[in-house]
Amino acid sequence: MVMAGIAAFACIAAWFAWRRRRRARALAALFDARLSQAKTPSEEIAAMSELLRRAARRRDPDADKLLGDDWLRFLDAGLQPPVFATGAGAVLRDGGYRRDVSSQDVESVRSVARARFLDWMRSP
Repeated sequence: MVMAGIAAFACIAAWFAWRRRRRARALAALFDARLSQAKTPSEEIAAMSELLRRAARRRDPDADKLLGDDWLRFLDAGLQPPVFATGAGAVLRDGGYRRDVSSQDVESVRSVARARFLDWMRSP
C-alpha cells in the first residue's frame, strides 16, 4: 500500500514537471516567434517591450502603464546588477520608436529581455 502511494506521488510529480517544462518551451517559442516577425531592429525592440509588458501584468496589473525610467526600474526589480535602467536594457525605454536602433542594440538586450519574460510568465 505504501509503495503504491509512493508510486502515485512520483507519477503526479513527474506529470507536473513535464507540464512545467512544456510550458517553458512554449513561452520561449512564443518570444522567439514574435521577434522573428519583426523586420527592423526597432520592431524587434518594440516586440520585446510588448512581450515584457504582457508579462509585467502578471506581477502588477498596472505595470504595463509605467513609462521611461519607472518602467526600466520595474524591469530591474530583483535583478543584481540592474540591466535595464543602467545596462543594455535601457534601449527598451524608447528603442521601439527610434529609427537608429542597431542590430547590436537588439542583440545586447535580447537575452536579458527573454530571461525576464520567461521568469515572469512562468511564476504566478
